[in-house]
Amino acid sequence: MESADLRVFQSVAREGSITKAAARLGYVQSNVTARIQQLEAELGSVLFHRHNRGMTLSSSGKTLLAYADKIIGLLDEAGKAVSSDTEPRGPLMIGSSQTAAAVRLPQLMAAYYKRHPNVLLSLITGSTNFLIDKVLHYELDGAFIGHECEHPELAQIPAFVEELCIVSAPSVASLGEALTRPVLVFSRGCSYRDILEQWLSANGLSHSIIMEFGTLEAILGGVAAGLGISMLPRTVIMKLEAEGAVRTHEIPAPFARFIKTVFITRKDAFMSSALQAFIGELAGRLPNPAE
Repeated sequence: MESADLRVFQSVAREGSITKAAARLGYVQSNVTARIQQLEAELGSVLFHRHNRGMTLSSSGKTLLAYADKIIGLLDEAGKAVSSDTEPRGPLMIGSSQTAAAVRLPQLMAAYYKRHPNVLLSLITGSTNFLIDKVLHYELDGAFIGHECEHPELAQIPAFVEELCIVSAPSVASLGEALTRPVLVFSRGCSYRDILEQWLSANGLSHSIIMEFGTLEAILGGVAAGLGISMLPRTVIMKLEAEGAVRTHEIPAPFARFIKTVFITRKDAFMSSALQAFIGELAGRLPNPAE
């Protein structure tokens, strides 16, 4: 079993399609198909169920994927460890929630890049569950998520504290009125959505109209236009509130309205000089550090 075959298998498993996996890897489709068939023959087991919507993992395939993630992750970590030196350089993949990426991270990342121009810094955004999965599968060096994380394979570093509030159009005069409006949220897996739904349920409003949006800009635009309300960190909406585009409403006690954002990494991941430097920059640059 070759590591290259495992990388092909992993890509097909993630993409759910030979065509998409081939495009991602830069291979021709026939090559990907042949490698999967060779791997199945070598293992004597069917790894995928083929259907008209693509390919899904069989039970054997799910077992192999768990090992493939670990093996490929360790190989990548070994490469980093061998090539690492005291001067931060090379790729550094960071993940973040859209809200943190919009407000908290631009200054941090600009300062980091100014100090370490040889690091190929990149940032992707997504829901908390998406980011945790990416870190667990060695696809991100670390990620900012919107709540504390107790996963046994992950380490966490307190980053900053966010104050959550309900945001509405300026014409909505009270929290009671706001609660009669549709609720605008990210897709499932977002920590802010989870908190908002818990709060609505606690107030007997679990059947409120829920509208899903893919971006922070779309949610803010919908709120400002009067389409509905949302729950967001105050730092995200301060500028819009100052401009009179939205109105904020405090979340009443005893429901907690302050949450910690943490930076997560794999416990067993190699701590490259680039990642060490990023964590150092994080400790000194982000406002409102968590206690």
